[in-house]
Amino acid sequence: VAASAAAQAPAAPKETAKLAGELEIELDVNGARRTCAVEPRTTLLSALRDRMDPALTGAKLVCDNGNCGACTVLLDGEPVYACMTLAVRARGRKIRTIEGIAKDGKLSELQQAFCEHDASMCGFCTPGFVMSITACLEQKPGASLDEIKRACAGNLCRCGTYPHIFEAALAVARGAQGGPR
Repeated sequence: VAASAAAQAPAAPKETAKLAGELEIELDVNGARRTCAVEPRTTLLSALRDRMDPALTGAKLVCDNGNCGACTVLLDGEPVYACMTLAVRARGRKIRTIEGIAKDGKLSELQQAFCEHDASMCGFCTPGFVMSITACLEQKPGASLDEIKRACAGNLCRCGTYPHIFEAALAVARGAQGGPR
């Protein structure tokens, strides 16, 4: 009986064991305080994907050297490559990931526009583009095509979906100006 009761008990969140040389840091991720153990050299991307429970895997590990933008997150509202940002440098700052864009289970306006305009092919670059464009449109809601392209200059799409990505972003920008989406 005790064995079956233990098997039915909800699992407690797993503790990440702190190893020699690791620091326990607290990060503000999507409005929630999250604690994880990291080495001083651990990137923010690795902390999000590998050191947190539950893991936040929306930011993608692709190039691991700041060339593709698939790992883009917002740090105090500014897009940064999580693969090039040390986790310890993010302490005390607000981190927003793709997981924090939707509200109450409803896609953000930009995420919805990506769906409506077929702006995702394989989807690997999508989180990075959404984060870069989100930052752009939060800073300038009625951004022009050139401003959106500049905001996305550090994001690459191997599938070549750029026209659809820019159509989606412009639809949201036009909506912010009171025009049709």
